[in-house]
Amino acid sequence: MKSVVQCRIHEAAMRLFARVGANRVNVSDLALEAGVARGTIYNAVQNPDHLFEDVASDLAGEMQERVRASVDGLDDPAVRLSCGIRLFIRRAHEEPQWGRFIVHFGFSNTSLRALLTASLTDEIAEAITRGRYAIGPDQVTSTVGVIAGATLSGMMLVQEGYKSWRDAGSEVAELILVALGVTRNEAAEIAHCDLPQLVAA
Repeated sequence: MKSVVQCRIHEAAMRLFARVGANRVNVSDLALEAGVARGTIYNAVQNPDHLFEDVASDLAGEMQERVRASVDGLDDPAVRLSCGIRLFIRRAHEEPQWGRFIVHFGFSNTSLRALLTASLTDEIAEAITRGRYAIGPDQVTSTVGVIAGATLSGMMLVQEGYKSWRDAGSEVAELILVALGVTRNEAAEIAHCDLPQLVAA
């Protein structure tokens, strides 16, 4: 369990990484961003050289658990998928620095790739078995990649001001469901249903 100071440092690191990149953050900049002394960084962070990976891993684990808990009571895999996509896109609007970090490093960092794809593989396979999606088992890996890419694109559209989070989330979810074989009318209905609150961390 991280201390309050460690959480503060990780949040500051996330903001800096999102702004300047993974390899351009030094201890002095981090201390300034977090509002702490340099010595506090060394005391609170086990290895500053591994901070980027630690932050990415924390973000991945935290969001996975929150989305999983948020959609846990939904039986239909198509509804769970739609809500998961929309929760990511809404959070990118509500927490722009978080969204910027995920969009910037989503495909280049192992932990964040896992965040976008880990639970999807089993979910898609289960939905195919249940006859919910009109794709073959051999297409699961490509489907997961398409969903991850579309979700990141939706987040970017919101951050750049091209779409509201509601429109981007619903449109991306609807397009994905149609691609999976859900009828257009049902996909639209699912993509615009009430969105559960993202469970608190």
